[in-house]
Amino acid sequence: MKSVFLFLMITTMSFGQAKDIYAEVDRKMDKIPADLTISTTGIAQYIKDNFKFENDKIRAVFYWTASNIRYDVNYVLSPIDTESSENKIKNTLLTKKGVCMHYAEVFNDIAQKVGFESYVVSGYTKQNGKVDILSHAWCAVKIDNTWWLFDPTWGAGHVQNKKFVKKLNNLNYKVAPSQFIATHMPFDYLWQFLNYTVTNQEFIDGKTQPNKSKPNFDFIAEIKQYDKMSDLEKARTALIRMQNNGIKNALIQERVQFKKNEVDALQNNEAMDKMRAISDDYNQAIVQFNDFIFYRNNKFKPTFPDETIKEMITIPKQKILDCQSRIYQIGKFDNNNLENVKSLKKSIIDVLKQIEEQEKFVNEYLSKSKLVRKTMFSKVTWLGVPLN
Repeated sequence: MKSVFLFLMITTMSFGQAKDIYAEVDRKMDKIPADLTISTTGIAQYIKDNFKFENDKIRAVFYWTASNIRYDVNYVLSPIDTESSENKIKNTLLTKKGVCMHYAEVFNDIAQKVGFESYVVSGYTKQNGKVDILSHAWCAVKIDNTWWLFDPTWGAGHVQNKKFVKKLNNLNYKVAPSQFIATHMPFDYLWQFLNYTVTNQEFIDGKTQPNKSKPNFDFIAEIKQYDKMSDLEKARTALIRMQNNGIKNALIQERVQFKKNEVDALQNNEAMDKMRAISDDYNQAIVQFNDFIFYRNNKFKPTFPDETIKEMITIPKQKILDCQSRIYQIGKFDNNNLENVKSLKKSIIDVLKQIEEQEKFVNEYLSKSKLVRKTMFSKVTWLGVPLN
């Protein structure tokens, strides 16, 4: 996977913003003790202790992130990594540098720990009418039941002559989705936060104004549903939306393929989780079946009621039949696990055959008189072997 995240603002922008609105919050954040900045938990706690209103709190999150992380120009052309969010955040706070995904992860984690509903959004951007060829990441936060968008990377400054120029830019702070879509395009249109979503082609063409002739997209309901999904369901539905929104360039195609790979990996993980659960139940059935074999070899002594004897064989049989049913419904898995699945299927078939033979014996045994029953026993040497 060669997708990389890039923050590049080489154009001259107007920074003549009304700083007085945020001055008090910014000053307080400049006074945060250094020992609290080694974790997002410490930063979030400082914000909660020092600010009462949501707007002040989210400003504090944005200001700290944009002011304290330097853009790592040397990292720009590095391949996208698979490092966990936790490690990204930890390393960024340690080095105080990163690229857009690091800014976004830190901002998002602080915001969530402060108490906001927040997400990291991945996509691509456009500046001066030109679509960037590299990926980008930003954040979305719900404030007073309204969604706003934040780009702490673009808010931190800009790159000029391959060097990072630190200069706080409030134009990328708390932007309405209808405005943000002019420059920031999510790969998954769920994260546009728009009732009339914009296609990739429309974004490329600069046609981002609301088109009310389109079907209304209830993104609020869709996000609520999304939050209830498993990771696999989230990836599957995201992939569908990404494909439906048009694959118009190599960057989008690459991200769609990345999402397909994610779906495949999650499907495999889910299938293997199911297989492990089946293996556990199979092993329990083997233990129960072996208990029956020992009991039979001991000529059904001590004496149990007929119903108990019957249950000793029917219970493991039902468990094995359940395993057999489930093993064919585990879903897609990769070829590396093919032999393991085949082996489990064969083991289930083999033990089921043995159980059915013993079940016939039990049924016949229970149909005879006590006198005849004593003559029916012969040594059974086969014992089911649990799987590792």
